[in-house]
Amino acid sequence: MLDIPSRVRVHVETLLATQNDMGVCDAFGQYAPVGKPDAMNAPHPPKVAGIDSTVPSPAHTVAPVASSTAPPTPPAPPGAVLQDRLAGWVSDLTTLHELTERLARTTALDETLQELLRAGAALVGARRGLVVLEPGDGLGPDTTIGLGLARADLGHIETVPRSALSYGRILDGRPGGERGIAEPDLFAAEGLDPRHREVAARLGYAASYALPLSTETAGRLGAAVWLYDEPAEPSERQRHLAGLYTRYAAEHLALLLELERTRSSMATMSDELLPARLPRVAGVQLAARHRTGPRGGGDWYDALPLPDAALGLAVGSVTGSGPSAVAAMGRLRASLRAYAVMEGEDPVAVLSDLELLLRLTEPARSATALFGYCEPAARKITLAGAGHSPPLLIGERRTEFVETSVSAPLGMLACWEAPCLEILAEPGETVLLYTDGLLHRTGETTDRAFARLHAAAAGVPRPLRRDPGAIADHVLRNVLPDGLDVAEGAEDVVLLAVRFE
Repeated sequence: MLDIPSRVRVHVETLLATQNDMGVCDAFGQYAPVGKPDAMNAPHPPKVAGIDSTVPSPAHTVAPVASSTAPPTPPAPPGAVLQDRLAGWVSDLTTLHELTERLARTTALDETLQELLRAGAALVGARRGLVVLEPGDGLGPDTTIGLGLARADLGHIETVPRSALSYGRILDGRPGGERGIAEPDLFAAEGLDPRHREVAARLGYAASYALPLSTETAGRLGAAVWLYDEPAEPSERQRHLAGLYTRYAAEHLALLLELERTRSSMATMSDELLPARLPRVAGVQLAARHRTGPRGGGDWYDALPLPDAALGLAVGSVTGSGPSAVAAMGRLRASLRAYAVMEGEDPVAVLSDLELLLRLTEPARSATALFGYCEPAARKITLAGAGHSPPLLIGERRTEFVETSVSAPLGMLACWEAPCLEILAEPGETVLLYTDGLLHRTGETTDRAFARLHAAAAGVPRPLRRDPGAIADHVLRNVLPDGLDVAEGAEDVVLLAVRFE
């Protein structure tokens, strides 16, 4: 009996396929492992490009010359050829399973493209490559990422006429690129573009193999190209494995591409609903920072000039996420601007009107808000808050949270009411208004998040204290380290810094 795991189903036609020298490429369409196979006794090839690839390049050896005095070679035992071929099938399937699992764990577009390049290089036996993401619908995003190629190298390749490059022919939809384009010896090819010859010689590659990235639903997404240092081309078996892998990778890319477009649309919509620029008012300097979550949230900020050289300042957050929360945020901010123009000197009246509007028009939603009536000449802010985090006062001799009364968010009670307070700042001091997302993104308890925020504000270097934008950036980087301050974080973050001159 053959020593083959029981989870690999062997069809009776396998023997006929072996006799006809059927390759692994043809067998993939008929046989598949049920579950993950056990480790085989076949030797493993060396790692390629950081991946434990079980798809080695075929060895080119010369068959030994038969000697008349040498004893005849004994025939292979029955079934040995079949067992070797089945072991190769299982090895190939195991490799694809491992590579696709690694690809499925990627969640960012750039990370997925890098993994695609590394796995493809191992499958086709190349060392370098590049992937060009260029969706056929023209909606983007368009990008080019290289493996073993610096940004300057990619720039050199982009100087070659598009029609002379294999990936250019694929992206332009020319015939012959559906199953890939192999260029086994660029310098021996007739009609090679002079610029292509120059770039290939400068970068040191002599052959290439390109595959399209497309799906039935999304259409063309891009193309991947792998470069060989010497004249070479992948075998039929390697081409088939690479083709299977890139088809799966294209499906994964299509999902991530749709997610990336959704994130971009939500961020654009949120940014369009917020002030395009902050007003310039004598006596104060303003700076704002906004980070949008992946699904879009309802955090907002505002600064609008009011009569008598005053300034209205507001930050807030609407519950929920997605397009509905973004739309609610836009309606609430527009209403607050109207109430601020009419009753800006009384922040409590402004928030009371806003609470009534929210309760009547959107009874299933609540919001937190801070509104301040700022008098730059007197360096004073009259402030009212509804369930919002307290402002932070940052100066040379003090860094402290402003004591605010405990109040409920808008829409939580039948009638909202809270007293207002006054903030008196010294020259050069900055009042920092922010939303709860800044604290929530830390992943810590509320007390520890407030302590982290206070420490970050107190540690602002003295040269940066003259610039409210630099203060906001310093706070973001120190409260949210390790990339938590990026725009694609879990929640929206808003900071509004007001520095008195």
